[in-house]
Amino acid sequence: MLNLVVITGTSGSGKSTALKAFEDLGFLAIDNFPVRLLLPYLEEISENLNETKIALVMDIRDKHFLEEYPKIFNTLKEKKVPFEVLFLDAQKEVIISRYNQTRRVHPLMKENKYNSLTEAIEEEKKLLLPLKTFSNLIIDTSYFNVHQLRSEIFKFYRNKQNFDKMIVHLIAFGYKYGIPYDANYVFDVRFLPNPYFYPELKILDGTSEKIKNFLLSFEETHEFLDKFMEFINFVLPFHLKEGRKFLIIGIGCTGGRHRSVALVELLKEKIVNNFSELEVVLSYRDVEKDV
Repeated sequence: MLNLVVITGTSGSGKSTALKAFEDLGFLAIDNFPVRLLLPYLEEISENLNETKIALVMDIRDKHFLEEYPKIFNTLKEKKVPFEVLFLDAQKEVIISRYNQTRRVHPLMKENKYNSLTEAIEEEKKLLLPLKTFSNLIIDTSYFNVHQLRSEIFKFYRNKQNFDKMIVHLIAFGYKYGIPYDANYVFDVRFLPNPYFYPELKILDGTSEKIKNFLLSFEETHEFLDKFMEFINFVLPFHLKEGRKFLIIGIGCTGGRHRSVALVELLKEKIVNNFSELEVVLSYRDVEKDV
């Protein structure tokens, strides 16, 4: 059973919003938790740890965090404490926009290390790169509002109990809105016939069986699904060997409403049927944008 989620990542990426979502899921949620207190705190509540769900935001606001998290997280692993590190990130331009809207000061600027917000963001991303690599799950919040991020947290954590399983995150997106920049792999399905040009299908989205049946009526769709599964069969052992707990795959069409959405649903069915050791999560990043 999952007991502890450490929420971390770049400043301005939505950690406070994520923490509120965990609180709504019944987690004990604490912001800006000092890394030095983690082991003593878990020891203090050890008798009830198996029955307690905890979400802690830990980041560079704690001056000891970057120096001490590797030792402390490795100690948790050695003690076999079930925990997961959730890393939130966003593109630099998005973070700048969010800071300009809120008029808050970046943590690295508070320490008078940097006068430029851009420099502070770039340096923080460099400092957090090892932690990002260590993390179990990465969520790019660049295209999410607060409600969408909350929904994303619910999608991953509402019913999840076994975090030994590797997560395959399939993201349906539209190329006109940009590529998911944290994706491990990106597949372009714009070569498939576009339901957008059929009036009776245009008003639907890819979750509709009519859209799926339309795409499945073409041989190239079946060939893509088969070749995708061949690719997964090839690369998956390498990721598992590296100890990765997440794999992010983008499936893109023009607007992110029809083909990409239908394809991630069809792919999920195939992956689940072929790999019992995987958990597949879907995101429809741009499905509402072309309505």
